[in-house]
Amino acid sequence: MKDILRINSIAEVHKFFGLEKPKHPLISVLRVTNELQKKDLEKFKYALGLYQISLKESCAYTISNYGRNQYDFEEGSMIFMAPHQVVEVEKQNIPTNSGSWSIVFHPDLIRKSELGKKIDKYSFFDYASHEALHLSNDERNTLSAIATTIEQEFTQQIDMHSQTLIISNLELLLNYCIRFYDRQFYTRTNLNQDLVSKFETLLKDYYALNKQEELGIPTVQYCGAALNMSPKYLSDLLKKETGSSTQDHIHKFIIEKAKYNLLNSTVSASEIAYNLGFEYPQYFSKIFKKKTALSPNAFRQSYN
Repeated sequence: MKDILRINSIAEVHKFFGLEKPKHPLISVLRVTNELQKKDLEKFKYALGLYQISLKESCAYTISNYGRNQYDFEEGSMIFMAPHQVVEVEKQNIPTNSGSWSIVFHPDLIRKSELGKKIDKYSFFDYASHEALHLSNDERNTLSAIATTIEQEFTQQIDMHSQTLIISNLELLLNYCIRFYDRQFYTRTNLNQDLVSKFETLLKDYYALNKQEELGIPTVQYCGAALNMSPKYLSDLLKKETGSSTQDHIHKFIIEKAKYNLLNSTVSASEIAYNLGFEYPQYFSKIFKKKTALSPNAFRQSYN
């Protein structure tokens, strides 16, 4: 097994790549240069204790062990990594005139800010690598301009306004990425609708094969793995297409099965809960009431 190099500070990033000392202790913008190109990244495996936002402009290289799939990180693509995700670079071939860049920043940079409170809403940090954001030229230029603004803020003389401006531009960049991911979801509507259909079939097959007897009710993680997607990406995609998250879809599907069983059998609500894969009937009753405004027994009685 390859050793994983763990890098936990901006200073360690610069030292590893042989760069001059960072201008700011908590953030840096790394650009492809002769120095970076000399570094042999073949078969290199690392985990940063930092957030990383990377844009690749030309010449593909391959990333694996990030998410579940190998991914050809191609021209005009962006990937996002939260702290401590493990990445393996299989090969590297980046020209020195590339416009590629990576923003790396320490969680402490945003910890006490509004961005720090809501960083988890940017769910693409938890997407698998093959769910990268693919950008048009205009989108690339927009994000690269913001990266340059961020870089200018910490390379010029730092003052009392610098951190606020750096963080606000980081948030601006992330908000643009939300917009561009929405565009990507929209332009792939046919593929997405096919996936919605596969997801519905997956739930039907789950119960047809009685998997709930061994695994319990279907989970978001199970569905994502079965459809070769990260749980966050699947949920975001379903929400864009249907207005409901993966968890909502699972619950709706289970409640419909429960309604049928309540109205077409004399089996107790608790037994129905167990048959559907619930470990605790109380949890089943809670979900049922949330979705129908009635308890399972009240629902059954309302049809008598």
